[in-house]
Order: sequence, then C-alpha cells, then structure tokens
Amino acid sequence: MIILGIDPGLATTGYGIINENKKQKIELITYGHIITDSNFLIIERLEKIHQEFKKIIKKYKPDRVAVEELFFAKNVKTALKVGEARGVILLTIRQARIPFFEFTPLQVKQAITSYGRASKNQVQKMIKAILNLKEIPKSDDAADALAIAITCAQTNCFKL
Repeated sequence: MIILGIDPGLATTGYGIINENKKQKIELITYGHIITDSNFLIIERLEKIHQEFKKIIKKYKPDRVAVEELFFAKNVKTALKVGEARGVILLTIRQARIPFFEFTPLQVKQAITSYGRASKNQVQKMIKAILNLKEIPKSDDAADALAIAITCAQTNCFKL
C-alpha cells in the first residue's frame, strides 16, 4: 500500500512517499519538497503546486494520501496562504480519486513518538528509526510529510 504524505505550504510543500508491505513493514520510497518563488503571483505559485502533485501522483500512484490539517496560526495572512495551498492540494487529490485522510500535528506526534508534545527533533529521530534511514531527512517539510504518511500507515487508513 503506497501512501503519499503532504505537509502543505505556499513557499514550501513537503511530500513523503512510503510503502507498507504485506508484512506491515514501512519502507521509504522517496521524499522531497516543492518550492514556489515568492516573486511570482500567488495564482502561479498555486498552479505550480497543482502541476507538481499531478506529476507525483501519476508517477507513484499512491493508494492513500494523508495531509496535515491546518493548525491555529498567530499570523492570519500566513494561515490564509497555507489554506489556499492546502485547498489546491485537496482538489488535486480529489481529481485523482484517491482516498485522503487528515491529521493534526498533535495526532502525528502522538502516532510517531507516543507523546503529543514531542519536539520536531524527537519526531525526526523516530522517522529515521522507523524508516531505517542513515540520517534524518533533509528539509523539515519533507520530514513532516513522511511523519504524516507514517501516521496514516499506523492508523486505520487501510480499513476502508
């Protein structure tokens, strides 16, 4: 079962793709991030996110997609931009007809570390251990996306 995890953002959107095999072992397929240039119009940045996720979905054919839910942000302007990017991502998923799931940062921390108030570093160390990686994934956004994908694998996402 291939799972695409997404940490939405306008400037940087992280993604992580894992496979949970029949023995329930989680394996890394790939991870990365999509960066949009702040010099471009917001509509162009959103279009780039849409186009890149269409390519990722076409190439890796995920069975499930897990997206981080928006959390309360002190900066309303930033929250709105992230919400716009998240909306484009959700539409792209819907157009591809892939089941999707949402997780809050608290749920992700709880699933990965068994502690809802875990630090980013603690989560990253657990991702490294779970996926048997030599080092912590580069890009906090990609690491967060992998954590979201792992959370989906460790919850009831497969029991549809």
